[in-house]
Amino acid sequence: QAHIIESGGGLVQAGGSLGLSCAASGRTFTTYSMGWFRQAPGKEREFVAAITRSGSTYYGDSVQGRFTVSRDNAKNTVYLQMSNLKPEDKAVYYCAVESNNRSWLSVRARDRYDYWGQGTQVTVSS
Repeated sequence: QAHIIESGGGLVQAGGSLGLSCAASGRTFTTYSMGWFRQAPGKEREFVAAITRSGSTYYGDSVQGRFTVSRDNAKNTVYLQMSNLKPEDKAVYYCAVESNNRSWLSVRARDRYDYWGQGTQVTVSS
């Protein structure tokens, strides 16, 4: 059984910064891509950022240049550093972990990922 534990999140003023982390543990598996998605009330879950095992990074258009995704393969942990936060960034953020290689799917596709975190709330006040 895999355990996906997210931490971070909270309340921040517009223009501020916040960091999220997500650790995968509980069984022996290889983590391929690791990513972040978010879901605001009444909206679909959308892609935020992802990083492959080799370190290639991908970002959603709305966060490009403001968010940075990174990972520590030894710890099976992925991070999301968010800067210049805007009220529209308010959402529940979910970590996603690919443990079965599905490289034919885009890292932006939810179907690529096998495990999901419980979600962590990010609130940005204006």
